Amino acid sequence: MTGRPEVDAQSTVGQAAGRGHVLAWGLWDWGSSAFNAVILTFVFSVYLTDKVGDDLPGGVSSSAWLGWALGLAGFVVALTAPISGQRFDASAKRKGSLGVLTALTILSMALMFFVHDDYRYFWLGLVLLGFGSAFFELAGVPYNAMLRQVSTPDDVGRISGFGWAMGYFGGIFILLISYFGFISGHGDNRGLLGVPIDDGTNIRLVAMLAAVWFAVFALPVLLAVPELPRTNADPGAAKAGFFGSYRVLVRDLRELWAVDRRTVSFLIASAIFRDGLAGVFTFGAILAVRVYGIADSDVLLFGIAANVVAALGAITAGRFDDRVGPKIVIVTSLIAMVICGIALLLVSGPVMFWIFGLLLTIFVGPAQSASRSFLTRLAPPGREGQMFGLYTTTGRAVSFLAPALFGFFVWAFDTDRAGIVGILVVLALGLAALLPVRGPERTAA
Repeated sequence: MTGRPEVDAQSTVGQAAGRGHVLAWGLWDWGSSAFNAVILTFVFSVYLTDKVGDDLPGGVSSSAWLGWALGLAGFVVALTAPISGQRFDASAKRKGSLGVLTALTILSMALMFFVHDDYRYFWLGLVLLGFGSAFFELAGVPYNAMLRQVSTPDDVGRISGFGWAMGYFGGIFILLISYFGFISGHGDNRGLLGVPIDDGTNIRLVAMLAAVWFAVFALPVLLAVPELPRTNADPGAAKAGFFGSYRVLVRDLRELWAVDRRTVSFLIASAIFRDGLAGVFTFGAILAVRVYGIADSDVLLFGIAANVVAALGAITAGRFDDRVGPKIVIVTSLIAMVICGIALLLVSGPVMFWIFGLLLTIFVGPAQSASRSFLTRLAPPGREGQMFGLYTTTGRAVSFLAPALFGFFVWAFDTDRAGIVGILVVLALGLAALLPVRGPERTAA
């Protein structure tokens, strides 16, 4: 423990709300998108399963191993996120923890350069992807908690929307650089840089590029935003050991349930509808090709367009969030998404998918951004890390819903189009769970 005196937790609200601080905070989202877009979704994970693990011995496919590895990483995150965020806050090491977890994520990404196109390197790639995924998700806990520091009750919605938009746009930029610089084209050398594909060199360099991208844009928040001071918000949390931290967590949850149980209700509701939001992007490309006839080469274009409109939606909705409250933004977004989803069930062809698919994704960004600002407004000052740790855990706990229901409806009706119903059911369930939850007061810090 340090000798720094404790301060009143209320004083940490908006302690770094200047424009430079906000920009530095948003740049972390811009940089971190490299892990989600390049490593986890579109490039490295595909290389690992389709190239490195294509001749993997044994009866288990490389895709199955990847699913299990990421599932194990998610399980570890779900168990540790709440107490991690709790300790980050109580020990006044929120920014320091963000720096360490970010550095570990970047190190995992950089080491992926050594995953050669040989099945013997598959296990190295799997371990790095699993560790990187866990470090990345845990880094999101102190990062989201810092929203309270870089915003005020009057602009938390706009700042949250700005952060989400930076993530969307950052992902687009790094994907375009990766695709046109290292991947596009045919033959033994790819991209505008003419990088050889032998031994997966071009993809391994993309992983290194993504690591450097994340490192560069993560630095500003670590340099500009001050560390959280020690507060009196959570007595005993800083001194508790590993198992003692869970006892503190249970104590705090009981107290929260007695004083204002809507926080717990919101965590449950948001976990459900956030899984539906994730399902939109997870299965969007599959539906585009298999149901609506979008050419494989146009899927990336649709993905870019979807990210652009989601980012613009997040920025625009942030202003409404601050004026009318985050609950109205989320409810409106979920209703609009259900309507657009029903329309997609009834139409066919690429043009209709472009129209209604983009209309649907416009509302993904606002729902995600307003969900973060909703919890920020409800979280007791000085305990934001603990709340966002629970936010991560509850999200992980129900992350099976959208994939399971998507698969069930595809199986039950023997058509990929029916999978849309599964996603709509999850969104509707989240909406129904959210409606009884009272929104945060406009003036609450």
